[in-house]
Amino acid sequence: MKYAQDIDICINGAGPVGATLACRLAHVGLRVLVVDRAPLVGLEDPSLDGRAYAIAEGSRRMLESAGVWQHLPGPSQPIREITVTDGRPRQAPSPLSLKLGPDDAPRQGEGTVPFGWMVEARHLRAALNMSLRSADHDRLTVAAPDTAHFSFEPNAVVVRLESGATYRAPLAIAAEGRRSPLREQAGILVTKLPYHQSGLITIIAHERPHDGRALEHFLPQGPFARLPLPGTQEHPYRSAIVWAETTSRAERFHALPDDAYAREIMARLGDDVGNATPIGRRWIYPLSAQYAQRYVAPRLALAGDSAHGLHPIAGQGLNVGFRDVIALSDLLEEAHRRGEDLGNPALLARYQRRVRPANMMAMAACDGLERLFGNDNPILRTVRDLGLGAMDRLPGLRRAFVRRAMGV
Repeated sequence: MKYAQDIDICINGAGPVGATLACRLAHVGLRVLVVDRAPLVGLEDPSLDGRAYAIAEGSRRMLESAGVWQHLPGPSQPIREITVTDGRPRQAPSPLSLKLGPDDAPRQGEGTVPFGWMVEARHLRAALNMSLRSADHDRLTVAAPDTAHFSFEPNAVVVRLESGATYRAPLAIAAEGRRSPLREQAGILVTKLPYHQSGLITIIAHERPHDGRALEHFLPQGPFARLPLPGTQEHPYRSAIVWAETTSRAERFHALPDDAYAREIMARLGDDVGNATPIGRRWIYPLSAQYAQRYVAPRLALAGDSAHGLHPIAGQGLNVGFRDVIALSDLLEEAHRRGEDLGNPALLARYQRRVRPANMMAMAACDGLERLFGNDNPILRTVRDLGLGAMDRLPGLRRAFVRRAMGV
């Protein structure tokens, strides 16, 4: 075999989860190789991805400790209030709603911690790229664009890059997304939950400030969310719209002329922030959920969308992936400090026990919300409206819900 360079970890996939994990592990002293098929700089192009991420406070702290948050090239927008409503397009929402405000958030000094932070996907990508470039190159090697071929042996994983180099590591981590080649190579089965929905994503400019407030409006065809974004000189008040519909309806709306598309948004947004105008491109994505039957195999761990994919109804998909990063990096750092085998089956079993039950609960919650709110059954409408109203009147329950969602 060609000379193999010894490393501690190989991460296949340099998306937000894989790149963050690589930065965090390198930061604590592990030798890491991260591989991705795509040229990472090209992923900063805003025309490739119109998404904005809702980053929970726990995830933000982890990104800061990994040295990523500090490199964001643009401002992030704190979310300080959340309004949850139920209704129908072109009608006023139910008067029974849930409003979460600063009194529901944990205290920090003389103020409160934001519920989360809105970050444009291109800005997070640029920050990750900067963190990868600025890391100690003796600890972190980036192979992108490149393709890795993995051979799993009893005591190590051999990684052969198409560019020619060969590496040897005790553990490989799949952070490749929902169509994970390493997961398939390991024979790990996946259960898929199709929703027959697509998500429409748009940036809007609006006439009134959002004041850091997010709106989640449940509609019979799917949820409609307005998420606050930082303003620009040209558009001082901006928000992201994430809007789910049945696939056939979503495709029809996506093809509408600009003025008709704007009217459909206003039919769902109402007078929340005044008149709104879509700006820039619009995007459409198929929506589904899936989960891997297990997160580990010999010398392999799954993280992020390789392990689980959630419906975006609560905006928790990336945050669940970041919780994988926190758990896996903590376990690997401790094992590295003790000089233990990083691919030890007992260590991998601890990782699965630590994250999979909570991830499955998050998936079940998102799936349950979609099924409860994504219909027009009058009995269920009454039940869910009463539930929102009851939670609105129980501050202890609201605070417990907020802390769990924030990951703090």
